Amino acid sequence: MAMPAATASAKSLIKKLLFHSPSAPPPIISPLRFSAASTISKATYGSITSKSRSRSEPTKKQKQKADQLLKRRTRSEREIDEDDFSKLYGNDNSAHVPVMLGEVLDVFASISLKSFVDCTLGAAGHSVAMIKAHPEMEFYVGLDVDPVAHQIAQAQINNILQIDSDHSTKNLRVHTHLKNFKNIQDVLREIDGDILNTGVHGILMDLGMSSMQVNNAERGFSVLCDGPLDMRMNPQANLKAEDILNFWPDTEVGRILRDYGEESNWFSLQKKIVNARLTGGLHSTRELVDLIRRSTSWTRGGRQGWIKTATRVFQGLRIAVNDELSTLKDSIHSSFDSLSSGGRLAVISFHSLEDRIVKQTFLDIVNCRDGEGGEGCLSNSTKFDSYKEKEVWIKQMVQGSNAVVLTKRPVTPSESEERLNPRSRSAKLRVIEKI
Repeated sequence: MAMPAATASAKSLIKKLLFHSPSAPPPIISPLRFSAASTISKATYGSITSKSRSRSEPTKKQKQKADQLLKRRTRSEREIDEDDFSKLYGNDNSAHVPVMLGEVLDVFASISLKSFVDCTLGAAGHSVAMIKAHPEMEFYVGLDVDPVAHQIAQAQINNILQIDSDHSTKNLRVHTHLKNFKNIQDVLREIDGDILNTGVHGILMDLGMSSMQVNNAERGFSVLCDGPLDMRMNPQANLKAEDILNFWPDTEVGRILRDYGEESNWFSLQKKIVNARLTGGLHSTRELVDLIRRSTSWTRGGRQGWIKTATRVFQGLRIAVNDELSTLKDSIHSSFDSLSSGGRLAVISFHSLEDRIVKQTFLDIVNCRDGEGGEGCLSNSTKFDSYKEKEVWIKQMVQGSNAVVLTKRPVTPSESEERLNPRSRSAKLRVIEKI
């Protein structure tokens, strides 16, 4: 059979390029089966399908990482009744749902809570439940920097006081202040100079944003709603996200995306944000989201890919605007110092940067570096058993000479809460008790 000229030429070229060893003769290539186009398409197809499978199916390393993350947490065993949840909050995504409410109530259930401070008042979901659960409470303080949340919280608490004015709350002194929790000791000193001497029995810090803030497009927190690039928790503060994006040095913008947003594609985004200044800058959340969408490859998860990237970018900007991390460690120390003997501080965090600070600060307080029984840590199985008899939610403790970390591993929401309130999924609860 005569070989076509083009095929013979291609065969000769491949022999020269690939089979150049004089000692090993080239394999016989049948002209009937040889096709350069089909060979390339098969190789390309194999590569594409291989990459597709690798993206859709988790690797062994990814599975091991997921298993390790599960081991580092203690999922709450408290289940939420779906009917009760629907009656309280309905199907309205804008409703403010206090995260891990049952778990917070458990933390303080075993102590006589005569005084309580809610450092992040929000819509008073936690506070109202705590006041109802502790008729012995005589002194309550609520702090928040958001005037809108503060107004709503005041109305909620006043409503409870009016309904129950003849019974358990008649002796309760309530104080709400538009203050940051870093000022907790100043506020307590201003209200009652003696309270710092006796100490507070319970303090709660919920570091998440409320649904009221996320769903209000004018606040600039939402990835999915168009609004100004604001992101201020305190509307009276000067710095906005827009200022950072349009005026801060490019290295600072990159640092915020990398360190606060934990975004791997930070350098590319940094360059595009700085380049946007040449055409007027970024002034709305939609403009920023559009820039992120154009910068995010569809091979990184499609729509979910750019949404996750945008969420990390917004997180970084929000942290920078509100200086959230720099004061957290000092605020935890101030709160712990404000506790009475036997008093408890509970902190709910929502991302790894916060949780890392909370964990390490707790360990610093008990003078324990790694939480594994090192220098400064005491092991007392008898005491642990006594806790477990009263409080089943306590799984592992780290004991020091001046405090006990009641959550060696953070407590995370139950499966039912994550299903009913998806915004709770990243929540982590840690608790420390003063000795």
